[in-house]
This record gives sequence, structure tokens and C-alpha cells, in this order.
Amino acid sequence: MAQGNSSLSVDPGIAAAGAVCTYLIGVDGGGTGTRVVLANADGVLLSRGAGGPSGLVHGRQRAWEAILAATREAFEQAGLVMPALSQIAMGCGLAGINNAQWAAEFTVCNPGVAALAAETDAYTTLLGAHRGQPGVVIALGTGSVGEVLQPDGQRREVGGWGFPVSDEASGAWLGMRAANHLQRALDGRTAPDTLSAAVLQHCGGDKDAVFAWLGQANQTRYAELAPLVLAATGSSAAASRILQDAGLEVQAMADALDPQHQLPLALCGGLAAALKPYLPADLQARAQAPLGDSAEGALILIQRRVQLGRQ
Repeated sequence: MAQGNSSLSVDPGIAAAGAVCTYLIGVDGGGTGTRVVLANADGVLLSRGAGGPSGLVHGRQRAWEAILAATREAFEQAGLVMPALSQIAMGCGLAGINNAQWAAEFTVCNPGVAALAAETDAYTTLLGAHRGQPGVVIALGTGSVGEVLQPDGQRREVGGWGFPVSDEASGAWLGMRAANHLQRALDGRTAPDTLSAAVLQHCGGDKDAVFAWLGQANQTRYAELAPLVLAATGSSAAASRILQDAGLEVQAMADALDPQHQLPLALCGGLAAALKPYLPADLQARAQAPLGDSAEGALILIQRRVQLGRQ
């Protein structure tokens, strides 16, 4: 997930013509995979589909290929013949859409979808988590980001500046902390423990292998170490400290988004459940599971844009 509130609106020519779309598609497009929901024109959910990565960093044409593959699967799962794209309105929550050039290229590559709206995946996660109502969301996965939707419609995002300078409490952040702990253990700056042993084994088993692993490491590879941190909490003080620090980072995001603690707060993402026990007690009590996911939020996005275009 990334910083920014860039968005693409429904094609104004199509909206002005009052085009009627038979189906709606909501897309959650990330760096590791794509998930879509299919709904009829009234917004009734019919099925889901999945595909390869559609984060724009991988290429805008490739993003469309993954989205269309997931869309075809959704129609198959619903037992429906996929219609012409001109009968489909599509909302997308995409990693990388905050990059203006990528966003423009994604629009140009539109293969014929009748109506298109795109936002950051942080915003569609927010829409899905609270069914389009005001609230706070903190998404914890390979990366991390927080966003708030105020009752007056104002939005604000915190974090999400990108790894390694940001993405606090994310899988990549946990993994980088674990790798640093291993380095200290190998140097003799701290005592070896179960966490350093697990990370050493994962990275190849000796110092030379660790250097080679680090030379190829990126956000995704660091995130592979996060489960090792979680598994070592009962036997490694270092692992416990890393997770407690992660909890404090989540609290800092939550307080920045909603200082008065007046809005509902949802924790989302693959690490949300695992990290919840390490949040400060008051935040644990406030945090709730999301009501829906990012793909459902993207469905809300396109429903609203299509309705606006018809007014």
C-alpha cells in the first residue's frame, strides 16, 4: 500500500451518456495477487475471482491482464458467460495508483470497461472495512498504512511511505528487525537465541549465505521472516520486543488518525490477527474486525461513481 489519495473518475463521456452497466466489478489489486468481486447492477454480490499481481509497479498492461483473468474466473464461478467489457463498470483499489504517470498509463490501457474508478488500495480497504461509513482502518500486511474517513467526507492517510523508510509494524518491518537481530548475534553484540537461529537457517545457515541473502532481499523477502518472529515469541526476548514495538507503532498510527478515539477502528491485512495481542490494552479493546474487504470497498467505490454519473 502506498501514500496518497490519487483517484481516477468514471469516464465522463460514458457517465454523461447514462450508460447502463449489467455488472459491477470490485478489484483489490496488490503486488502479490488480485482479488475481485462480481455483483449485478443492483450491487448484489454474485461471486469472487482471483488472479496474479496487479500492483502497478509490475506494469500497467500486466495489471489489466491480471484483473481480466480474475474477472473471467468470477463469471465462471457464478455460472455466467462473461459479457462484453462495455457492459461492465469496474472499481479498483490498486497499489501504486498514487503514481500519477502509472495511473494515467493504467487508464490509457483500459481494454473497454464502460466505467472505471480507481483509488489507492488503502482507501478501498477503508470503504470495505466500514461499509462506506466513517471510520479508521490500519492495514498490516507485507506493508502497512492507515487511513481515516471523517463524517464530513474528509480523508487522511498516515504511513505507507514505502519500505524500508516506512511500513512500520508490517511483515517487511518485522523481518528487517529480525535480520538485524541475527546480524548482532553473529557479531557477538547480543546473545544468540531461537529467533536468530531460525533466521540464520532461513537465510542459508552461515554468514556467507546471510550476506548473499541480504544482497537479494527486498520487501517481500523480508516479510518472509515475519512468521519466524511470531513463532519465537515464547522463547526469544528479542522477538517479544519486536512485536511490542510493532504494537506501539500501530498505536501511533491510530492516534494520528483519530486523536479523540471517536471513530470505529478496524485492523485489516494478513498480520492483523497475529499482531492484535501485542497492541496496548486500550487499542486492543477498540480494534474490531473489518466488515468487508478491499474488493468489496472497490465495489462500493464504483457504485457511488456510477450513481454520481447518472445524476
